[in-house]
Amino acid sequence: MRTLVTGAAGQLGREVTRRFAKYGPVVALRRNGLDITDHEAVLTAVGEAAPDVILNCAAYNNVDGAEDDPVTAMRVNAFAVRSLATAARERDAVLVHYGTDFVFDGDASEPYAESVPPGPQSVYATSKLLGEWFAVGAPRHYILRVESLFGGGAERTDPGDPPLGSTLDRMVNALEAGRPISGFTDRIVSPSYVPDVAAATAVLVATSSAPGLYHCVNTGHASWYDVALAAARRLGREALLSPITMADVNTPAARPRYCALSNDKILGAGAVMPRWEDALERYLEARQAS
Repeated sequence: MRTLVTGAAGQLGREVTRRFAKYGPVVALRRNGLDITDHEAVLTAVGEAAPDVILNCAAYNNVDGAEDDPVTAMRVNAFAVRSLATAARERDAVLVHYGTDFVFDGDASEPYAESVPPGPQSVYATSKLLGEWFAVGAPRHYILRVESLFGGGAERTDPGDPPLGSTLDRMVNALEAGRPISGFTDRIVSPSYVPDVAAATAVLVATSSAPGLYHCVNTGHASWYDVALAAARRLGREALLSPITMADVNTPAARPRYCALSNDKILGAGAVMPRWEDALERYLEARQAS
């Protein structure tokens, strides 16, 4: 199996590159190796790589920045996916595209299933939802919604890149450095450990599971405060953590308050998605080991 990865320098891109290298050659393209917003460049790159699987890990993830720069958000998160879907269709390749929990409005009281209609509340969320719709243009596609990614690591390839790592990664960095942090008590998430996401992706592709939309998150959900508290306790740094609410912070882009995702569908497809507490423990152990 030959694989092409876009956004290969990112947190998820590096991990899926490692995972899929077990199955055959991987063409790992970073931002400076392929401008995915250039339609002709995408078609050329896919034609030259001749992949069986395309993993799109490239994304514009600056949620607040998208409010001021909607054009870039749409070009990267939406229209570039249309180009990749076209290339996948021409090549008869599988397209894996990663979505987000932000496509929901956050007004739920139980984990969102794939069948729940989306209700994006920001430019970023809208751009990501459009990307999901364009990904369907590839006959064989998997749209995997992930949430609150942590672990895996990433490389800075441009001085203008945002800080490396996710929210939880930065929280743990601060705790280990002895800096205080805060966590939302009213924002509910289903954290996703990057190695588990990559493993689940491989299961879907390797077993030729039914194409479509899947929620690819670790099992369970909690407030950001409870997730941070679990990490702080494990590190013996509880005193550094303070609770806050979403009303305490004014952000340009709206965030969904309740955005836990149900992963029943992907579990039914044979993927193993351990509870987030187990994933957090493995993540912290890996950090200490390195």
